[in-house]
Formats: sequence, structure tokens, C-alpha cells
Amino acid sequence: MNIFRTLSFLALTAACVAGACAAQAQQTAYEQFRGHNAAMKAVQPSWMAPLIQTDCRLSQAVRVSYSNAYVPGAQIMSYGNGHGVSVLALRRFQFDFDPPAFFRNHSAALKDGFGNAGVQLKYRIASGNEEHGNYALTAVLYRNFTPGSSQNGMLTGIYDPKIAVGKGFGRWFDMQTTLSGMLPTGKVALQGRAVEWNVTAQVHPDPHWWVDVENNATFNRGGPFDGATQNFLTPAAFYLIRRKDWAPTHPIMVIDGGMQIATSQFRLYNHNLIAETRILF
Repeated sequence: MNIFRTLSFLALTAACVAGACAAQAQQTAYEQFRGHNAAMKAVQPSWMAPLIQTDCRLSQAVRVSYSNAYVPGAQIMSYGNGHGVSVLALRRFQFDFDPPAFFRNHSAALKDGFGNAGVQLKYRIASGNEEHGNYALTAVLYRNFTPGSSQNGMLTGIYDPKIAVGKGFGRWFDMQTTLSGMLPTGKVALQGRAVEWNVTAQVHPDPHWWVDVENNATFNRGGPFDGATQNFLTPAAFYLIRRKDWAPTHPIMVIDGGMQIATSQFRLYNHNLIAETRILF
């Protein structure tokens, strides 16, 4: 049954991408690839995707990410940090592939190795740009897969359905939030389930700078951490780099980073430093 659900999920995402290619066959592949983000500017806000929580807009990008967190008795470095490639299909779908991150654990008790690969499908329910409401509402379904080598992630695959909402107030401030549920495909007694709620307040003080603060909360249900709540505050900053003669069809580079700081007594890690480079196409 798990295999059937996984194959069905992959078939759906593949169909979305195939449909986009067929619908836009009149354009070259290069024009399609470059033109997607430019077209989306007309139907959704132009704020920045948060560092931790899922963006409630659709975008096409490559994210190269690194994190360095401290857990009791170990320093865990993640090369990849659960991010990868995002591709738009038509004007309502986004398909993500996140290759497995490599974990360097700096601990005799923990083995180095790869974590979970994941795929994600996003559907834009409704949105408007700055002249038409400045908001976004998106449904998201994430699915990860357990690695075959040294385990540095979930014990089984998980489904993670989400709803993501955002509202901008002028061109300089926005609020975004996501609500999601982590649902393992097996070994629930060993892993439990969780509800995750993220809220981001974001300021755009300069054409090249974005600054935000995220609150990342996880409410555990069942498993070894039943009833425990983990909460982080995550300040972050983003710097945009683009050519002088930039046009909406040109790529943008974003250099960004931040740190998750635990604010709850219960925490599985703390002082998680994250550094990223994003290329938006």
C-alpha cells in the first residue's frame, strides 16, 4: 500500500510537468524555463521565501544550503539541508526535488551519512500581486523517502501536508504562516506524529535587502516525545544580486543566512546556523 501511494504521488507530479511541456510547446525550452518566474510576477506577491518555512508563493529556483547545529554530545553539519531544485508547471503547480543531504556528525556515537530525499508538490489556490490584494494561499504536499545507507533522518518515509498563507502590507512588510502535519508511513510508536506551525514577519528596507524573523514551533504527538513542544526563533537576512540591466526574465542570485535559536525547554538541537545561496530563474 505504501508503494502504491508513493507511485501515485510521483505519477501525479510527473503528469503536471508533462502537461506544462505540452501546453507550451510553441516556445523553446530555454524560453519556457526563463519565462516562468517573470510570468508569475503578474499573479502573486514579490516578497522573499523564508529561510525555514515553506514559501506560500510559487517560484523556480536552485537552493544550495548548509546548516550547523548543536545537539547534546554532537555537532551536526548538513550539506544540502533538505533543499534542492524547484520547477514550475503552468501557472499553478510547483514541483520540488530535494536530494538527500550529507550529515557530518562529529560524534563517536553517530555515524556520518545521507539523510532523506524528498519531493514536494505545491498548488497555488489563490494569489494577487501588490496591485491586486498582495496575498497568497497555497496547498502543499511533501513526501520524503528513507535512505538505504546510514540513517540520518526519519526511520520511515513521511507525508507532510501543508497549507501556506501570506499577506503583504505595502511593498515593505509582509506576514507569512504555514500549518502542517508530519505523518510517518510506519513505526509510528518509535517516531510519533507532529503538528508544525511557522510564522514569519518580513521587512524589505532596501531594493537589495530583506530581513525577517521566523517562529518555528513543533507540537509532538505520540512516540518518545509525546506532548513535548519545541520552539525556535530564527532571525535571517537575504541579499539580492542582479545585473545592472536586469529584466524579469533574467536570473537572480540571493545570498542568505540565519540561526535557529531554541526558546523552549525541550529542544532536540540548538543554535542551528544556516547559510544558503539561491538562484532564481
